Amino acid sequence: MNVDLYMSRVPDYTAFPTVDRMHAELDELAAAHPDLVRLRRIGTSRLGEPLRVATVGSGPHDAVIIGGPHPNEPIGSLTVSNLLRQLVEDASLREGLGYRWHLIPCVDPDGARLNEGWYTRPSDRRAYAEHFYRPAEADQVEWTFPLTGEDYFFDRTLPETEALMRLMDEVRPTFVYSLHNGELQGAFYYLSKDDPALAARLTAIATAQGLPLHMGPPEVPSAVPIGPAAYRTPRGADLGPVYGIGGGSVDYAERFGALHLVTELPYWADPRVADETPTGQGYGETLQAGLTAQRALITELARSMSAVRADLTVHSPFRRALQDFLDTYEDFLSEWNSLPGADRPATVAEVVGSRQVAHSMRLRYGGTCLRLLDAEIAAGNVTPAIRAERARVKALFDAWFTEAEADATATPIPIRALVAVQLGAALLAAESAR
Repeated sequence: MNVDLYMSRVPDYTAFPTVDRMHAELDELAAAHPDLVRLRRIGTSRLGEPLRVATVGSGPHDAVIIGGPHPNEPIGSLTVSNLLRQLVEDASLREGLGYRWHLIPCVDPDGARLNEGWYTRPSDRRAYAEHFYRPAEADQVEWTFPLTGEDYFFDRTLPETEALMRLMDEVRPTFVYSLHNGELQGAFYYLSKDDPALAARLTAIATAQGLPLHMGPPEVPSAVPIGPAAYRTPRGADLGPVYGIGGGSVDYAERFGALHLVTELPYWADPRVADETPTGQGYGETLQAGLTAQRALITELARSMSAVRADLTVHSPFRRALQDFLDTYEDFLSEWNSLPGADRPATVAEVVGSRQVAHSMRLRYGGTCLRLLDAEIAAGNVTPAIRAERARVKALFDAWFTEAEADATATPIPIRALVAVQLGAALLAAESAR
C-alpha cells in the first residue's frame, strides 16, 4: 500500500474542531453520501451528549477508530474526519483493505467542551495550560473498561465506555485504534502485540513527517519496548491496582483477538527528546530530580486545597480532577523509585524528557487549580481564602510558565503533519491486522 499517497492528501489545519463542528461534519457527510456512510447513535455521554459512529465500507473485517479518548487530545478528531473523507472519496482505499470502518470523532464530548478554549489556539502553550482539562482517572473513557480478576476488580464503567463496549461486541473488530497525543514528548506508539517490523514502519512515517521520536523515559515505568519509540501496550491488570482504574480499550479488544494500536504524538517538537547522546548526569539522578519537582507541585497544590476546602461550594469537574491528582499521583511517582540502570549516564533525551514532564504537570494542574478557583468566583463565592489562593496560585503558575518557556526549544508542529502520521499509522496497522 502506498501510505504516503494518502498521507499527502491531508490538508492544512489551523485549529481543532469544536464538538458542534464534529457533529455538523458527520451530518454533512452522511447527507451527501447516504449510499456510503451510515451514521448512528451508539450511546449518550454523562451530560446527555449523543455518541455517534460513522460506518463506511463493506469488507469482511471491522475496524473501530476511537477519537478523543482523552479530551485534551483532539488530534484524533481531525484524523477521523480525514480518514472518513478519504474512504468516501476513494473507492480503491475503501475496498482495497477489506474493512468496515467504524469511526468515532470524539468519545468524550463533555470533556472536549471544557478544552475548546484552546482548540482554536493550538500552538499557544499558555492558552493550552489555562484552558486544560483532563478528567480524574476514574472519569476517563480510556481507562474504565471492566476488569474481573480475582486480585483486582473494576466495574465502574462509564456510559461512554459502555457505548464502545457495545460497538465492539457488535462488530467483533480485527483492528482497534485509540487516537492519543501528548505535548512536548516525541512521537511513540503502543502495540498490543510484539511486532518489531510494524513498529519500525510506524516510527518511520513519524520521522518522515519531521516529528522527533520519544527516546526519553517511558510514559509508565513498566512499559516494555518493542523497538525505538514503540512499546507493548500496558494492560489494565497491571495498571489498575496501582492507579485505581479499570482496563483500557486494549483489554476489551483482546476479547476479539484484535490488533490494538495507540499513537502518542506531541503538539510541539523539541529535537532534544530524540537525542541519545550520554550526559554527565546519572540516570537515577535525572529521575529523582524530576520526581522531586513533581512532589513539590503536589505539596503546593495540596496547600491550596487545604486553605480553601472549607469554603468550596461548586462541585466542578476541575475540583474532582485536581483532588484525584493529589490523591493518586504519589502512587504513580513511587513506581519510578526502583528502576534498573540508575547508575548509568542519562542521555540528553532522558534529561530533557524528565524536565519536560515536570513542566507539563505544573502547567496542567496549576491551570486546573486556577479553573477550580475561577469556578467558585464565577458563582459568587469570593471568600478571602479563595481570593488569596487564586492570587498565590496565579503567581506560581506564571513563574512555572516562565521557567518552562526558558527550558524549551520547541516549535509548534503543523497539525497537518500530526494528522498525516495518525492516518498513515491507521492504514499500516489495518493492513497488518488483516
